[in-house]
Amino acid sequence: MQTVALTGSGCGTRLRLSGLRPCLPSTARRTVRAAAQVGPLSRRLTCSASVDFRAGHLGQAFAPMDSMSLQQAPKKRVSRPHAQAAEGDVEGVVAAKEASAGYGGSLFLSVGIACLGAILFGYHLGVVNGALEYIAKDLGIVGNAALQGWVVSITLAGATVGSFTGGTLADKFGRTRTFQLDSVPLIVGALLSATATGIQAMLAGRFLVGLGIGISSAVVPLYIAEIAPTNIRGSLGSVNQLSICIGILLALIAGLPLAGNPIWWRKMFTIAVAPAALLLLGMGFSPESPRWLHQQGRKAEAEVAIRKLWGKGKVEQAMAELNDNSSSSSEENAGWGELFSKRYRKIVAVGAALFLFQQFAGINAVVYYSTAVFRSAGIKSDVAASALVGAANVLGTTVASSLMDKQGRKKLLSLSFLGMAASMIVLSLSLSWPALAAYSGTLAVAGTVSYVLAFSLGAGPVPGLVLPEIFSSRIRAKAVALSMGVHWITNFAIGLYFLTFVNKFGISSVYLGFSAVCLLAVLYVSNNLVETKGRSLEEIERELSASA
Repeated sequence: MQTVALTGSGCGTRLRLSGLRPCLPSTARRTVRAAAQVGPLSRRLTCSASVDFRAGHLGQAFAPMDSMSLQQAPKKRVSRPHAQAAEGDVEGVVAAKEASAGYGGSLFLSVGIACLGAILFGYHLGVVNGALEYIAKDLGIVGNAALQGWVVSITLAGATVGSFTGGTLADKFGRTRTFQLDSVPLIVGALLSATATGIQAMLAGRFLVGLGIGISSAVVPLYIAEIAPTNIRGSLGSVNQLSICIGILLALIAGLPLAGNPIWWRKMFTIAVAPAALLLLGMGFSPESPRWLHQQGRKAEAEVAIRKLWGKGKVEQAMAELNDNSSSSSEENAGWGELFSKRYRKIVAVGAALFLFQQFAGINAVVYYSTAVFRSAGIKSDVAASALVGAANVLGTTVASSLMDKQGRKKLLSLSFLGMAASMIVLSLSLSWPALAAYSGTLAVAGTVSYVLAFSLGAGPVPGLVLPEIFSSRIRAKAVALSMGVHWITNFAIGLYFLTFVNKFGISSVYLGFSAVCLLAVLYVSNNLVETKGRSLEEIERELSASA
């Protein structure tokens, strides 16, 4: 189904018609399934197929109606004489003033501040990789592989706890206050890690930063999805994944002085205090999610937040959207047990499955093994190998952010998994097929880079973007948190058992297994994921609720 969108009576995501008669022009009547009453003189058209009638029937004269062409709708009010309107089966004057395309001054700044949490997500995951050798020497754990492993993995354990905590905090205290609470373990953990003189302090610090990035991983995509305008929600949502990639690259850059200064690793952790402090301060000035405020019954505050985020011209239409959806959003926030009820378990399973496919498709294993692959191709520098992978990730995610609102989430995700499957097959053959032995190094590097590029075009950014879109308002925070918890648990399991599987089955066979997972993911996405491009969160919620 499709709802006519982006013009009419100041409504930016639906078409409103004043004084609409029950009988529409014949060319329109074939596609209209319902004309839902919005107000005393307004109806909303929901269509069972693409809207193929022309706006001329509705008092305007521009291209055939679809959600793309309406973005070029005239911004002035167009009217017809009353008698002429009767000929087109539309009575009276049809308002055609499009809401202003501008946004409030706080929108992009608020997204940028929220993404400090995503940058720290990437930074704290990457910072220890180059510094671990120097940390081990300073703390006296050289040769103790178990303790070194805990320095790395305890952050993932903390992130798992944090991801579940983040959903509860976001429901109880709101999105911006949760960010401020999140900054506390991020600051304390970074300082504790930077000043650690023993392994216990280091593990405590790493657990705290893990707790912080776990909360960020759940709340950043949630907040961005709820404050972003419909037509650019995909692009803004992709900035979350881009920020994670930037954080990983920043960790790599921060580690460059280590070779000449063995205790520089302490400065690397200290650096992370600055963005966490900016997150704490910045969220004090950032608008709260209007959807959360409305759900709490704080409608006046929701209007103020909408004005700051989307501009004065969007207040009326946005409040109408929220009020139309108030039957479900006014319910109390769901408890954890309700996520598995008959009402929600199917859609919650989609969220968990997307992250299962993302992780079992092999991204962390490929990044983990990339250094060895590049060395086989003659690239001896770990830094060069990591930089190449990181650059490919940033490049692909940047491209994805520009395509998300044009091509759609579902299409990009399917193409991404197909590209990853093909790259895995290339990697597997390059490492096992004797006929390709002479080109194995080159093919291995090409396969790794193309895999990372394909991942960053869809499988990387789309799950975190689409989950807040498909979950209804009363379960959104906890369902996103649950999905991110699946992400962290799976991430931990792959890191723990990847080398065991490689030693038992061989890297070529493991890569073929990853390829098979990617192909299964394509089938799953095509059958279970709805397209959310160009649709408001309230519209998506109504459709999924009706089909539940």
